[in-house]
Amino acid sequence: MTSHDFAPIFADARVMVILRDLPPTETVRLAEQAWELGIDVVEVPIRTADAVLSLRAAVQAGRERGKRVGAGTVRTPAQVRQAASAGAAFTVAPGLDLAVADAAVTYGIPHLPGVATPTEAQRALDHGLVWLKAFPAVSLGPQWFKAISGPLPELRFVATGGIDADNAADFLAAGVEVVAVGSALSDPRQIPRLAALI
Repeated sequence: MTSHDFAPIFADARVMVILRDLPPTETVRLAEQAWELGIDVVEVPIRTADAVLSLRAAVQAGRERGKRVGAGTVRTPAQVRQAASAGAAFTVAPGLDLAVADAAVTYGIPHLPGVATPTEAQRALDHGLVWLKAFPAVSLGPQWFKAISGPLPELRFVATGGIDADNAADFLAAGVEVVAVGSALSDPRQIPRLAALI
């Protein structure tokens, strides 16, 4: 099992937007707004068949602009296959399932599993997963990231869950590589305010 390297995907990115449960046209509109403001990384969760259509639309729009789009809420190998066929550049999961991570390897795309405990983080690291999604980040709090970097300094975290423009800077200051914002995007002021962080 080789490492799922997100460094090329995130590069200098500090913010990722999560466009959940939106029709394709709205998904593309918000993705384009994020890209225009300098937020390069977009995730589209695929909990439903309709969501896969939104993912495909965002991937196509991203290709035209040289931007990569990932698939979120990927919980099974079958969903990895759906994501790959839609052109997703990466997959993201709410939890840690090593079979899903291995399935992503077969399609040549990196997987970002969710963790919330040191045990899960260590298990992921032992499997070659260095980039992890900490979820729900707002419940863990910024201090969690400072604490876990002591015994597991090689890990790189994307903080997800309860993040918005008001608290994102606290998580970045605590050592998080990337903050991911989803539900807060119902407020149209969020994307411009998040762009200011970068």
